[in-house]
Amino acid sequence: MIAPARDRGRLDGPLGHVLYCIGLTADFRQRPYDTVRAHVSVLSEVLEHADFTSLLYLSSTRVYSAASGTSETARLQASPLDPSDLYNLSKLMGESLCVNSGRDGTRIARLSNVVGFDPHSDNFLSLLIRDALGGKIVLRSSPDASKDYIALEDALAILPRIATEGVDGIYNVASGRNVRNGQVLEELKSLTGCVVEVPDQAPGSESSPIGIERLRREFSFSPSEPLAGLRAMVEAYRRSVG
Repeated sequence: MIAPARDRGRLDGPLGHVLYCIGLTADFRQRPYDTVRAHVSVLSEVLEHADFTSLLYLSSTRVYSAASGTSETARLQASPLDPSDLYNLSKLMGESLCVNSGRDGTRIARLSNVVGFDPHSDNFLSLLIRDALGGKIVLRSSPDASKDYIALEDALAILPRIATEGVDGIYNVASGRNVRNGQVLEELKSLTGCVVEVPDQAPGSESSPIGIERLRREFSFSPSEPLAGLRAMVEAYRRSVG
């Protein structure tokens, strides 16, 4: 397995099975050009010029934010006037390139919120854990807001199978179960003894569960409980700051 640097030039020689993992998440609003380069421009070069057996493009279930459903065939919506939709639009352009490239073996995995230890992450759950270990969480979204989480181990196990065995073009990689912010806060209070503050009228809404029927049907996929590894994550973060 090789993992070339993001700024490396054109890749020469047979690449075998490619997992296209380049992407931006929490900082995409501050780095719009890097976001488009990561999600679209570099991908375009690989699709046009590289020699690969298969290519799996890692997209996001965030593309369902304005959709009426969460199946892989749902009609999606995004607005160029909404700064938050830059992420969705760039991911969807990457998906469209894969679908319309004319290259055999291209597939798309729409990843949910992956739960795993990453000391450099600015994602929601990582920030909550670091705040909890600092003694206090100030939640800036509603405790009733919810999202889908998938364990890192589950994602790592299924992605290579999608890349090499998938018969469909797009797959949701998620747990299929939503977890409320309030549930996460209660777990973190229990594990760390932290104090939690929630401002009045904190924004947020419950999102629709992500459909994973395709993944279950093709791969007998049975994801673990979304927050089953939260204790281990807290301990890993505790060691990293200790």
